[in-house]
Amino acid sequence: MNKEEKHVHGANCTCGHDHAAGKCGCGGHDHNHEAGKCGCGGHDHDHEAGKCGCGHDHKHGEETERHYCPCGHDAPVGGAGHDRNMGRMSFAVTGGIFIINSFLLEWLFPAQEFAAMLSAFAGAVILALPIVATAVKDLLHGKVYMNELVALAILAALASGSFQEAGIIAFFLLVTIIIETRTASGAQRSIEELIKLTPNTARKVVDGVETEVEAVRLQVGDIIRVRPGENFPVDAKIIQGESTVNQASITGESVPVDKSAGDEVYAGTQNLTGLVDLEVTKVGSDTTLGKVKDMILAAEGSRPPVVRIIDRYAGYYTPTVLMLAYVTWAFTGDMSRVITLMVIACPCAVVLATPTAVVAAVAAAARLGILIKNMSHLELAAHISAFVFDKTGTLTDGILSVVKIQPFGEIKQAELLKTAASAERYSNHPTALAIQKIASDAGLQLDEAADFREEHGKGVIASINGALCRIGRANWMLEQGLTLPDHAAEEQAGMSVVYVASGNTVLGWIGFKDKLRRESLDMVKTLRNNGVRYVSMVTGDRASVAETVAETLQLDDFRSECLPEGKVEFVENLKRSNRVAVVGDGVNDAPALAAGDLGIAMGAIGSDVAINSASIALMTNDLRRIPMLLVLSRKSRMIINQNLVFGMVFVIGGMALSVFGWMTPIAAAILHTGSTLVIIFNSARLVRTGEELTFEENRQVQ
Repeated sequence: MNKEEKHVHGANCTCGHDHAAGKCGCGGHDHNHEAGKCGCGGHDHDHEAGKCGCGHDHKHGEETERHYCPCGHDAPVGGAGHDRNMGRMSFAVTGGIFIINSFLLEWLFPAQEFAAMLSAFAGAVILALPIVATAVKDLLHGKVYMNELVALAILAALASGSFQEAGIIAFFLLVTIIIETRTASGAQRSIEELIKLTPNTARKVVDGVETEVEAVRLQVGDIIRVRPGENFPVDAKIIQGESTVNQASITGESVPVDKSAGDEVYAGTQNLTGLVDLEVTKVGSDTTLGKVKDMILAAEGSRPPVVRIIDRYAGYYTPTVLMLAYVTWAFTGDMSRVITLMVIACPCAVVLATPTAVVAAVAAAARLGILIKNMSHLELAAHISAFVFDKTGTLTDGILSVVKIQPFGEIKQAELLKTAASAERYSNHPTALAIQKIASDAGLQLDEAADFREEHGKGVIASINGALCRIGRANWMLEQGLTLPDHAAEEQAGMSVVYVASGNTVLGWIGFKDKLRRESLDMVKTLRNNGVRYVSMVTGDRASVAETVAETLQLDDFRSECLPEGKVEFVENLKRSNRVAVVGDGVNDAPALAAGDLGIAMGAIGSDVAINSASIALMTNDLRRIPMLLVLSRKSRMIINQNLVFGMVFVIGGMALSVFGWMTPIAAAILHTGSTLVIIFNSARLVRTGEELTFEENRQVQ
């Protein structure tokens, strides 16, 4: 792709960003795109040396365009957040000193009227320069924002000879812009904090020799060594050693996790206790931390539906205000009223109403290990009236244990178990893993399985010593033409059962049980307290097992022995009368997650399928995060509405006061800044959402 071409993904790209007219969703900035990838969700950018405003590293010497933040302020590359804030601050301080000096000259040296006026003029010009320059650049780029109203108000004050007044107006509005751009850069700062979690260097081990290398040069398959107290630079699998790992940066859980050989660790998490050697499994943007960064950018760059409505009519706002200003001047001839009108009409509070709440909500969610792809998904969560849960791995721990081995006829238990474990040795299904574990504990030598084939949700087929072996659920075995003895007894016992057959002979069955998560019942009760009318469960497990779980959790309904298409059908039927959220592990529940109005993937850490298939990914299996998601959704919607109402009341009320001459330009500038601060502080209340959950986890650790 050449450097004149724009980034094109169609209407929506898979990274969750809205793309139109050359804009990608990573913070609202314009980018040139060419080969190579930056960290903002898989987009390709041309950038000069250093970092773009989104906090990403870019190649040296490459061309760059200006970036524009959602609030319309010019923000070129060259640092974290908006690079020009320091420059604007310098203008504000310098110009402010000149304005203060003019007042001091008037007070202390009344005869020095010209010097005071000259100082005020210099201060007003210095303060007005960045605002006017930004307004001119907006116009040159075909963009009309609030900067034009601000610039016209200041120029009108200068033209009327009110230099001190012009300077004070410019000072407060420049401070407002600095606050705005700093607040709107929440995604960039979030990314910077995540980048800090990953070390710049790593200890690569080659033939037993440890060498320090740049972390970005690591490749899949490399062996690295991480010492206690250090963070893991990439996703990797432990091949030697044991340790305790703090995964709070990814999952939001404060409880450290024990890791040993064969376990996965994730970039940005902390090695607490042991020296470990690891094999690199993922690098760069493919790591779990990389996906977290992408999702934060996608969420903070996305816009709720209410903002899209505002954007649709924003282009009419400035011309309308200018027309109103002309009418005011024509009827009153009072330039002070016109200046006040244009100052108070700048919709900073309205513009910031949603971005500040979005930044705060996404920050609170990320702290809890809740990753939101798009703010429309968070807004939708407030309207959910029905939940559909998968059972295994969601409501239960998902770790099946063999509780009974029942052979038929003269078959021995060891023979039945050996046949089952040999046939299941290449499967990663929970029942297969449970069979393999008990066979390993029993010290059985397994036979080689040939022609292995797994039918999802049904069973497996393999050839063992020339005999066709089948292991699966009762219905599937009957479909295979096999005859099963009466199995009512194990159904009553509430076990999950698979049958084992060699040739046309059914050798027996193996029973499994899975225990409920300790927070499942409290989670269901909390959902009901939050207004959820219908809570149900779909599972591929037996009716007796599903019924036991449904009764224990007091669910409204359940479906058992469901294949993936059966789960989808259940969800589609429920959607006819409800807004439905589907909760699953994101691997075997991907179709159902996609079918729901809202898909929530549990335990998505390290799972590409979970992150890609669901609207919202929970990086932990703690079910208490789900009611907290509803609370956060409703609070964020409430605060956005409060902000919008306050901002509109401020603008409309202020314009009315200015038209009737009941407000001065300086008072308008001060109130303008004050309204912006009120919006920011109101949105900041969202950041503390879920603190009680974190405190409870910390108490459990202690």
